[in-house]
Amino acid sequence: MPVLLLMGPTCSGKTALAIEAAQTLPIDIINVDSALVYRGLDIGAARPSDEELAAAPHRLLGFRELDAPYSAADFRADVLQEIEQIHANGKLPLLVGGTILYFKALVEGLAPLPEADPAVRADIAALAEREGWPAVHAALAQVDPVSAERLKPTDRQRLQRALEVYRLTGRPLSAFHADHHTTVTQNRDGLSEFSALPWPVYSAALLPPDRAWLHHMIEHRFRQMLEQGLVDEVQTLRQLPGIHRDLPAMKAVGYRQVWDYLDGQYDYESMVERGIIATRQLAKRQFTWLRKWPYLHGFDSNDASQRRALVEQLAKICKSVFS
Repeated sequence: MPVLLLMGPTCSGKTALAIEAAQTLPIDIINVDSALVYRGLDIGAARPSDEELAAAPHRLLGFRELDAPYSAADFRADVLQEIEQIHANGKLPLLVGGTILYFKALVEGLAPLPEADPAVRADIAALAEREGWPAVHAALAQVDPVSAERLKPTDRQRLQRALEVYRLTGRPLSAFHADHHTTVTQNRDGLSEFSALPWPVYSAALLPPDRAWLHHMIEHRFRQMLEQGLVDEVQTLRQLPGIHRDLPAMKAVGYRQVWDYLDGQYDYESMVERGIIATRQLAKRQFTWLRKWPYLHGFDSNDASQRRALVEQLAKICKSVFS
Protein backbone atom coordinates (compact mmCIF):
# COMPACT_ATOMS: atom_id res chain seq x y z
CA MET A 1 0.00 0.00 0.00
CA PRO A 2 1.23 3.52 -0.71
CA VAL A 3 2.57 6.21 1.60
CA LEU A 4 1.23 9.77 1.19
CA LEU A 5 3.45 12.81 1.75
CA LEU A 6 2.13 16.35 2.22
CA MET A 7 4.97 18.86 2.27
CA GLY A 8 5.35 22.61 1.84
CA PRO A 9 6.88 25.70 3.37
CA THR A 10 5.80 27.01 6.76
CA CYS A 11 2.41 28.80 6.80
CA SER A 12 1.21 27.10 3.60
CA GLY A 13 -1.79 25.42 5.28
CA LYS A 14 -0.60 21.81 5.37
CA THR A 15 -2.07 20.94 8.76
CA ALA A 16 -5.51 22.36 7.99
CA LEU A 17 -5.73 20.44 4.72
CA ALA A 18 -4.56 17.20 6.34
CA ILE A 19 -7.15 17.50 9.10
CA GLU A 20 -9.84 18.19 6.49
CA ALA A 21 -8.83 15.10 4.52
CA ALA A 22 -8.73 12.93 7.64
CA GLN A 23 -12.42 13.66 8.29
CA THR A 24 -13.56 11.67 5.26
CA LEU A 25 -10.67 9.48 4.11
CA PRO A 26 -9.17 6.28 5.58
CA ILE A 27 -5.89 7.96 6.52
CA ASP A 28 -3.85 8.49 9.68
CA ILE A 29 -1.70 11.59 10.03
CA ILE A 30 1.97 11.39 11.01
CA ASN A 31 3.73 14.55 12.15
CA VAL A 32 6.87 15.50 10.20
CA ASP A 33 7.88 18.63 12.07
CA SER A 34 11.14 18.46 14.03
CA ALA A 35 9.90 20.89 16.70
CA LEU A 36 6.55 19.20 17.24
CA VAL A 37 8.13 15.89 18.22
CA TYR A 38 9.03 17.56 21.53
CA ARG A 39 6.72 17.79 24.49
CA GLY A 40 6.15 21.41 25.52
CA LEU A 41 6.82 23.16 22.22
CA ASP A 42 3.26 24.25 21.56
CA ILE A 43 2.70 27.91 20.67
CA GLY A 44 5.96 28.52 18.82
CA ALA A 45 5.72 25.24 16.91
CA ALA A 46 2.07 25.85 15.87
CA ARG A 47 0.87 22.67 17.53
CA PRO A 48 -2.65 21.74 16.38
CA SER A 49 -5.33 22.58 18.92
CA ASP A 50 -6.80 19.93 21.21
CA GLU A 51 -10.03 20.13 19.19
CA GLU A 52 -8.15 19.53 15.94
CA LEU A 53 -6.25 16.61 17.43
CA ALA A 54 -9.47 15.11 18.75
CA ALA A 55 -10.86 15.22 15.22
CA ALA A 56 -7.65 14.02 13.57
CA PRO A 57 -5.02 12.50 15.88
CA HIS A 58 -1.37 12.95 14.86
CA ARG A 59 1.28 10.30 15.41
CA LEU A 60 4.84 11.23 16.48
CA LEU A 61 3.55 14.42 18.09
CA GLY A 62 4.82 15.68 21.46
CA PHE A 63 6.33 12.39 22.57
CA ARG A 64 9.99 13.37 23.07
CA GLU A 65 11.42 15.08 26.16
CA LEU A 66 13.03 18.46 25.53
CA ASP A 67 16.48 17.34 26.65
CA ALA A 68 16.45 14.18 24.49
CA PRO A 69 18.03 14.73 21.04
CA TYR A 70 16.01 13.43 18.10
CA SER A 71 17.74 12.79 14.79
CA ALA A 72 16.64 12.05 11.25
CA ALA A 73 17.71 8.46 11.90
CA ASP A 74 15.46 8.33 14.98
CA PHE A 75 12.59 9.69 12.92
CA ARG A 76 13.08 7.13 10.15
CA ALA A 77 13.11 4.23 12.60
CA ASP A 78 9.97 5.52 14.33
CA VAL A 79 8.04 6.41 11.20
CA LEU A 80 8.67 3.04 9.53
CA GLN A 81 6.98 1.38 12.52
CA GLU A 82 4.09 3.84 12.38
CA ILE A 83 3.57 3.20 8.66
CA GLU A 84 3.46 -0.56 9.19
CA GLN A 85 0.89 -0.15 11.99
CA ILE A 86 -1.31 2.15 9.89
CA HIS A 87 -1.21 -0.24 6.93
CA ALA A 88 -2.05 -3.13 9.26
CA ASN A 89 -5.08 -1.14 10.47
CA GLY A 90 -6.37 -0.85 6.91
CA LYS A 91 -5.52 2.81 6.40
CA LEU A 92 -2.97 4.90 4.52
CA PRO A 93 -0.40 7.06 6.31
CA LEU A 94 -0.38 10.78 5.48
CA LEU A 95 2.92 12.32 6.54
CA VAL A 96 2.50 16.06 7.06
CA GLY A 97 5.05 18.74 7.89
CA GLY A 98 7.83 21.02 6.78
CA THR A 99 10.97 19.23 7.97
CA ILE A 100 12.09 18.14 4.53
CA LEU A 101 15.22 16.48 5.96
CA TYR A 102 12.94 13.97 7.71
CA PHE A 103 11.05 13.29 4.48
CA LYS A 104 14.36 12.73 2.68
CA ALA A 105 15.58 10.39 5.40
CA LEU A 106 12.42 8.33 4.96
CA VAL A 107 12.44 7.96 1.19
CA GLU A 108 16.20 7.87 0.58
CA GLY A 109 17.40 6.03 3.64
CA LEU A 110 20.54 7.04 5.51
CA ALA A 111 24.21 6.38 5.00
CA PRO A 112 25.56 3.74 7.45
CA LEU A 113 27.37 5.82 10.05
CA PRO A 114 29.04 4.84 13.34
CA GLU A 115 27.08 5.26 16.53
CA ALA A 116 27.85 8.21 18.77
CA ASP A 117 30.87 7.83 21.03
CA PRO A 118 30.59 9.70 24.36
CA ALA A 119 34.37 10.00 24.78
CA VAL A 120 34.90 11.48 21.32
CA ARG A 121 31.99 13.84 21.79
CA ALA A 122 33.41 14.94 25.12
CA ASP A 123 36.75 15.75 23.47
CA ILE A 124 35.03 17.85 20.80
CA ALA A 125 32.92 19.61 23.42
CA ALA A 126 36.09 20.37 25.40
CA LEU A 127 37.66 21.90 22.28
CA ALA A 128 34.60 24.07 21.83
CA GLU A 129 34.68 25.09 25.47
CA ARG A 130 38.35 26.09 25.26
CA GLU A 131 38.45 27.76 21.85
CA GLY A 132 34.87 28.18 20.70
CA TRP A 133 32.83 26.46 17.99
CA PRO A 134 34.65 28.28 15.17
CA ALA A 135 37.69 26.23 16.23
CA VAL A 136 35.64 23.04 15.83
CA HIS A 137 34.58 24.26 12.40
CA ALA A 138 38.23 24.92 11.50
CA ALA A 139 39.23 21.44 12.68
CA LEU A 140 36.49 19.92 10.51
CA ALA A 141 37.60 21.97 7.50
CA GLN A 142 41.03 20.37 7.70
CA VAL A 143 39.69 16.82 7.40
CA ASP A 144 36.32 17.25 5.67
CA PRO A 145 36.21 20.52 3.71
CA VAL A 146 33.01 19.49 1.90
CA SER A 147 31.05 19.17 5.14
CA ALA A 148 32.69 22.26 6.61
CA GLU A 149 31.60 24.33 3.65
CA ARG A 150 28.04 23.09 4.06
CA LEU A 151 27.86 23.75 7.82
CA LYS A 152 27.95 27.05 9.64
CA PRO A 153 30.27 27.56 12.64
CA THR A 154 27.12 28.04 14.74
CA ASP A 155 25.63 24.64 13.78
CA ARG A 156 27.01 22.93 16.86
CA GLN A 157 25.18 19.63 16.71
CA ARG A 158 26.06 18.87 13.08
CA LEU A 159 29.62 20.13 13.45
CA GLN A 160 30.16 17.82 16.39
CA ARG A 161 28.69 14.87 14.52
CA ALA A 162 30.74 15.47 11.37
CA LEU A 163 34.02 15.72 13.28
CA GLU A 164 33.04 12.74 15.42
CA VAL A 165 32.46 10.57 12.34
CA TYR A 166 35.92 11.42 11.00
CA ARG A 167 37.65 10.74 14.30
CA LEU A 168 35.87 7.40 14.66
CA THR A 169 36.38 6.14 11.10
CA GLY A 170 39.15 8.17 9.48
CA ARG A 171 36.70 8.96 6.67
CA PRO A 172 34.92 12.30 6.16
CA LEU A 173 31.18 12.39 6.63
CA SER A 174 30.82 13.70 3.08
CA ALA A 175 32.37 10.48 1.76
CA PHE A 176 29.69 8.39 3.49
CA HIS A 177 26.99 10.55 1.94
CA ALA A 178 28.64 10.34 -1.50
CA ASP A 179 28.64 6.54 -1.31
CA HIS A 180 24.94 6.39 -0.44
CA HIS A 181 22.71 6.23 -3.50
CA THR A 182 18.95 5.85 -3.85
CA THR A 183 17.13 5.37 -7.14
CA VAL A 184 13.61 6.60 -7.82
CA THR A 185 11.19 5.92 -10.66
CA GLN A 186 7.56 6.79 -11.33
CA ASN A 187 4.96 4.09 -11.96
CA ARG A 188 1.83 4.28 -14.12
CA ASP A 189 -0.30 5.42 -11.17
CA GLY A 190 1.77 8.56 -10.66
CA LEU A 191 3.42 7.13 -7.56
CA SER A 192 7.16 7.15 -6.95
CA GLU A 193 9.15 4.00 -6.29
CA PHE A 194 12.16 4.67 -4.04
CA SER A 195 14.72 1.89 -3.76
CA ALA A 196 15.09 2.60 -0.02
CA LEU A 197 11.37 2.04 0.70
CA PRO A 198 9.17 -1.04 0.31
CA TRP A 199 6.06 1.06 -0.49
CA PRO A 200 5.17 3.42 -3.36
CA VAL A 201 5.00 7.11 -2.49
CA TYR A 202 2.72 9.96 -3.50
CA SER A 203 4.58 13.25 -2.96
CA ALA A 204 2.44 16.39 -2.81
CA ALA A 205 3.28 19.93 -1.74
CA LEU A 206 1.29 23.07 -1.03
CA LEU A 207 3.29 25.84 -2.69
CA PRO A 208 2.30 29.50 -2.29
CA PRO A 209 3.13 31.15 -5.64
CA ASP A 210 3.26 34.64 -4.11
CA ARG A 211 6.30 35.02 -1.84
CA ALA A 212 5.08 38.44 -0.66
CA TRP A 213 1.85 36.81 0.55
CA LEU A 214 3.82 34.08 2.31
CA HIS A 215 6.05 36.66 3.99
CA HIS A 216 2.95 38.50 5.18
CA MET A 217 1.49 35.29 6.58
CA ILE A 218 4.76 34.46 8.34
CA GLU A 219 4.83 37.86 10.04
CA HIS A 220 1.16 37.64 10.97
CA ARG A 221 1.54 34.18 12.50
CA PHE A 222 4.69 35.05 14.45
CA ARG A 223 3.03 38.11 15.94
CA GLN A 224 -0.04 36.01 16.69
CA MET A 225 2.15 33.47 18.52
CA LEU A 226 3.54 36.29 20.65
CA GLU A 227 -0.01 37.43 21.46
CA GLN A 228 -0.88 33.85 22.43
CA GLY A 229 1.93 33.78 24.99
CA LEU A 230 5.10 32.56 23.25
CA VAL A 231 7.37 34.59 25.55
CA ASP A 232 5.70 33.10 28.63
CA GLU A 233 5.99 29.63 27.11
CA VAL A 234 9.74 30.02 26.62
CA GLN A 235 10.12 31.53 30.09
CA THR A 236 8.43 28.46 31.54
CA LEU A 237 10.69 26.13 29.54
CA ARG A 238 13.80 27.99 30.76
CA GLN A 239 12.87 27.15 34.35
CA LEU A 240 12.72 23.40 33.76
CA PRO A 241 15.65 21.33 35.09
CA GLY A 242 18.26 20.55 32.44
CA ILE A 243 16.81 22.85 29.78
CA HIS A 244 19.29 25.25 28.17
CA ARG A 245 19.70 27.23 24.96
CA ASP A 246 22.03 24.74 23.24
CA LEU A 247 19.55 21.85 23.24
CA PRO A 248 18.37 20.93 19.72
CA ALA A 249 14.77 21.52 20.80
CA MET A 250 15.58 25.10 21.80
CA LYS A 251 17.09 25.86 18.40
CA ALA A 252 13.69 25.76 16.72
CA VAL A 253 12.85 28.95 14.84
CA GLY A 254 11.12 31.40 17.15
CA TYR A 255 12.22 29.72 20.35
CA ARG A 256 15.88 30.64 20.04
CA GLN A 257 15.05 34.28 19.25
CA VAL A 258 12.77 34.55 22.28
CA TRP A 259 15.35 32.78 24.45
CA ASP A 260 18.03 35.31 23.43
CA TYR A 261 15.60 38.16 24.09
CA LEU A 262 15.01 36.84 27.60
CA ASP A 263 18.78 36.65 28.02
CA GLY A 264 18.91 40.38 27.26
CA GLN A 265 20.78 40.06 23.97
CA TYR A 266 18.37 42.44 22.24
CA ASP A 267 15.12 44.30 22.83
CA TYR A 268 11.57 43.11 22.11
CA GLU A 269 11.20 44.68 18.65
CA SER A 270 14.57 43.28 17.57
CA MET A 271 13.43 39.85 18.74
CA VAL A 272 10.24 40.14 16.69
CA GLU A 273 12.18 41.19 13.60
CA ARG A 274 14.72 38.38 14.05
CA GLY A 275 11.99 35.80 14.54
CA ILE A 276 10.19 36.87 11.37
CA ILE A 277 13.42 36.92 9.33
CA ALA A 278 14.45 33.49 10.64
CA THR A 279 11.07 32.05 9.67
CA ARG A 280 11.33 33.54 6.18
CA GLN A 281 14.78 32.01 5.83
CA LEU A 282 13.34 28.65 6.88
CA ALA A 283 10.66 28.94 4.18
CA LYS A 284 13.34 29.76 1.61
CA ARG A 285 15.29 26.62 2.53
CA GLN A 286 12.10 24.56 2.32
CA PHE A 287 11.43 25.86 -1.19
CA THR A 288 15.01 24.97 -2.18
CA TRP A 289 14.59 21.39 -0.93
CA LEU A 290 11.24 21.01 -2.66
CA ARG A 291 12.50 22.23 -6.03
CA LYS A 292 14.79 19.19 -6.06
CA TRP A 293 12.14 16.68 -4.95
CA PRO A 294 11.58 13.98 -7.61
CA TYR A 295 8.11 13.60 -9.13
CA LEU A 296 6.57 16.22 -6.85
CA HIS A 297 2.89 17.08 -7.37
CA GLY A 298 2.61 20.79 -6.57
CA PHE A 299 -0.65 22.55 -5.66
CA ASP A 300 -1.28 26.27 -5.25
CA SER A 301 -1.93 26.72 -1.54
CA ASN A 302 -3.80 30.00 -2.17
CA ASP A 303 -6.25 28.50 -4.68
CA ALA A 304 -9.27 26.81 -3.08
CA SER A 305 -9.87 24.73 -6.22
CA GLN A 306 -6.27 23.49 -6.11
CA ARG A 307 -6.62 22.52 -2.45
CA ARG A 308 -9.81 20.62 -3.28
CA ALA A 309 -8.02 18.95 -6.16
CA LEU A 310 -5.34 17.70 -3.77
CA VAL A 311 -7.93 16.25 -1.38
CA GLU A 312 -9.66 14.63 -4.34
CA GLN A 313 -6.36 13.12 -5.48
CA LEU A 314 -5.80 11.67 -2.02
CA ALA A 315 -9.34 10.27 -2.14
CA LYS A 316 -8.65 8.74 -5.55
CA ILE A 317 -5.56 6.96 -4.25
CA CYS A 318 -7.47 5.68 -1.22
CA LYS A 319 -10.27 4.42 -3.44
CA SER A 320 -7.83 2.60 -5.73
CA VAL A 321 -6.35 0.81 -2.71
CA PHE A 322 -9.49 -0.07 -0.79
CA SER A 323 -12.16 -0.53 -3.47
